[in-house]
Amino acid sequence: MQRQIVRPEGLAATSGYSHVAEFSGRLIAVSGQVAWDAEGNVVGRDDVEAQARQVFTNLRTALAAAGADLPNVVKLTVFLTDIGDLATVRRVRNEFVDPASPPASTLVQVSALVDPALKIEIEALAVVPEA
Repeated sequence: MQRQIVRPEGLAATSGYSHVAEFSGRLIAVSGQVAWDAEGNVVGRDDVEAQARQVFTNLRTALAAAGADLPNVVKLTVFLTDIGDLATVRRVRNEFVDPASPPASTLVQVSALVDPALKIEIEALAVVPEA
């Protein structure tokens, strides 16, 4: 697998994401993960930090099933119901993703997620070496 973060001249400096992630290898798409535990219960009902930790834990579990891990992620899409939670989510994300070489990312504020108790959902694209 080859993964390279590109910092294009002429674009504003980023905080916690990269403008471009170039890669080659086997592409893995992970559906949006939310703060459900293995039994389908919401973790951290009123706590975005707890929800973000559960989401990244769920992403790691999903990636492992395909032979990948969070360092293999080249793109994250984050959906938040309250943009005011961004600083907390970034802090948690930096515990799971290398802040010196973050993936390309998109953040979208949404009015609701599949369960009204959920505050965050994240989907991912990862790349691993060809078999």
